[in-house]
Amino acid sequence: MAEPEQVPEAETEVEYALDRGLVASLYDALGAHDAARVAELLEPLHPADVADLFEQIGPAKRRDVLSLWRSEDMGEVLSELDESLREDVIAALEPEALADAVRDLDSDDVVDLVEDLDAAQQDAILQVLEAPDRVAVEQSLQYPETSAGRLMQRELVMAPEHWTVGQTIDHIRAADDLPDQFYHVILVDPRLRPTGYVTLGRMLGSTRGTALSDITEDTFRTIPALQDEADVAYAFNQYHLISAPVVDEEDRLVGVITIDDAMAVLDEEHNEDILRLAGVGDESVSDTTWAITRQRFPWLAVNLLTAIVASLVISIFEEVIMQVVALAVLMPIVASMGGNAGTQSLTVAVRAIATKDLTGSNAWRVLRREVTASLLNGLVFAVIMGGVSLVWFGTPVLALVIGAAMVINLGVAGFAGLLIPLALDKLGIDPALASGTFVTTVTDVVGFFAFLGLASMILL
Repeated sequence: MAEPEQVPEAETEVEYALDRGLVASLYDALGAHDAARVAELLEPLHPADVADLFEQIGPAKRRDVLSLWRSEDMGEVLSELDESLREDVIAALEPEALADAVRDLDSDDVVDLVEDLDAAQQDAILQVLEAPDRVAVEQSLQYPETSAGRLMQRELVMAPEHWTVGQTIDHIRAADDLPDQFYHVILVDPRLRPTGYVTLGRMLGSTRGTALSDITEDTFRTIPALQDEADVAYAFNQYHLISAPVVDEEDRLVGVITIDDAMAVLDEEHNEDILRLAGVGDESVSDTTWAITRQRFPWLAVNLLTAIVASLVISIFEEVIMQVVALAVLMPIVASMGGNAGTQSLTVAVRAIATKDLTGSNAWRVLRREVTASLLNGLVFAVIMGGVSLVWFGTPVLALVIGAAMVINLGVAGFAGLLIPLALDKLGIDPALASGTFVTTVTDVVGFFAFLGLASMILL
């Protein structure tokens, strides 16, 4: 039997990435002011790939591209762009090009475009929309920024709950304002309150005389317009929803949220948690140097203050360190191990809180598990580090001190890594934003205090 052909490793490393020669070819076309060549390079690309390309090239090159290239997909490109770049790209577009770009977008995409722009740019986009579309966008903008009302689109397909499959199909075929994509026909009562929905697949697979109410989906649920978008994304992921109707305070249908928008929110939440755990805010690779400097400075300042607190603990034991120099060599190990153990528990806790897997009903059970696991690891590394220090310095008592400090600090790390995020969440503070600094401070202070305190009692 012939061996299967091996795929070169280099080919698998760039899966879905932009072709390496594309940027160079684009620069050549821009240098020659060759609009035809620019169009030839960009037209085959998906709007998301064009957005990635815009994020990889500099501001001057982006302006050059926009001056030479016009595309009917520009609205989709704007939707895919990072928020930090979108404003600059919109400002660089000619009014006519901007009008063409946003005119065919769904209302939720237009809202996403304009909500972070200044008033002048918002007006420029709203003015090019037809009156019904402009009213729909303006109504959506009245909802809170992270609510379902901002996330929903106004374009939807609904039918009276007493209709049959045949009546609905005839209605859909006659309509001239259908959304570009939809997954359900939403059933409503005379007061425009959703009572269920039917998937297109079940509808097309049923006879014309079948009542829509007989083929509704069990997964039906409505989303309040004021519900936080993070909870909306959780509901879509938890209950495997494809779309869901949005209702106002009187349960009347006002819009629909589709899975692509919900998953975009879920992705944003994940990215936000990762960035906040590192104390870098909502920055991206396309941000300016000054912007990322300004975003990172506050948390670096907080870390400096916590480092000073840890140094004050060390200063308490200055005489002990002067008499036993080996302590200065070993104490960073204790603090570092505690910090890493705390970060492990912290990461698990923050993620579990975000996915609602960690709640008050199971918090103590999970806390016991984390502390027990940390203590077991502490015992193992106490033996390892005790042996290393014994060989290194030849002092059995010093080996005992660092071993005991290792167990204490790792145990505290498991405790703090779970309890601090839970406490911050109860206080209404994002645990991803502030937990890391507090956990690191606790493990540093406890590690230094335990190690140096034990050394002062036993070695002196």
